[in-house]
Amino acid sequence: MPKRFYSDTTDSRNISLRLMLGLLFSSSIGLVAYRRQSLDKSGVLGAIASGTSIVGMGGWSWGLSLIYFFVSSSLLSSFQAQEKASVAADKFSKGSRRDLSQAAANGGLATFFALLYGFSRSPSMRRIAKAGFTGAIATATADTWATELGVLSTSSPRLMTSGKPVAPGTSGAVTLLGMAASALGASSLGFFFWAGHGFRKPLASTPLLALLSGVVGSCFDSFLGATLQAIYYCPSCKTETELRVHRCGARTESLRGLAWMNNDVVNFLATAGGSAVAIGMGSGFLPEEV
Repeated sequence: MPKRFYSDTTDSRNISLRLMLGLLFSSSIGLVAYRRQSLDKSGVLGAIASGTSIVGMGGWSWGLSLIYFFVSSSLLSSFQAQEKASVAADKFSKGSRRDLSQAAANGGLATFFALLYGFSRSPSMRRIAKAGFTGAIATATADTWATELGVLSTSSPRLMTSGKPVAPGTSGAVTLLGMAASALGASSLGFFFWAGHGFRKPLASTPLLALLSGVVGSCFDSFLGATLQAIYYCPSCKTETELRVHRCGARTESLRGLAWMNNDVVNFLATAGGSAVAIGMGSGFLPEEV
């Protein structure tokens, strides 16, 4: 049997096995998350699709990185949930229970890069895919950690564009605690991804790549939140919010931003920005053979 044919057949069998195991694994996690109210029904479908694709086409290190993002984000969402709800829950367009659009916004590009990696046989394209995946998932982790912990900061958040003090939970606002959480989330994701590769020496710079791309992507998210994201004003409660209908029941008025630029679009564009940074830096961080 020709060596090339044998190699292709073995790769196909490995991918098929990983796809089946990925489906089983992601379905189990999705069910647990649904029962814990971390995902709604549509979010479970999104998690299964992403998990199956990423494990099957990228490999276990990729899938475990996705799990790390999801589990850490879910734990942080429930951390001091009552305090966060009392401070800023009325500002956010969605609660801690993630739906399909949130799953796509945070994991859509990571899934795309896993598919690109799995279908490509070009070493340079696979390196691009690995860098893009790292940037996307690091940005999603950094932004989620910043949001979940930053809102608990005792110091007043400041709008990224002007430095003006604003209320906790305001889109586009940052705090030192949130920035520190962003950096920790991104770098820990990179470390976890590297660990999944067995701490291979050629990939030792992966945590740094994740840190830089994740923090840049998270900052881009804040910039979009301060400039282009659709923000509304509740005339009854006299407060800014991402909601078209405020939790008090009053219909809100457009305050600034583009009507179609909701939080999910902002998250997707942020992960795209983080991916672009990681791909641009990838040639200096990741080896040719991936």
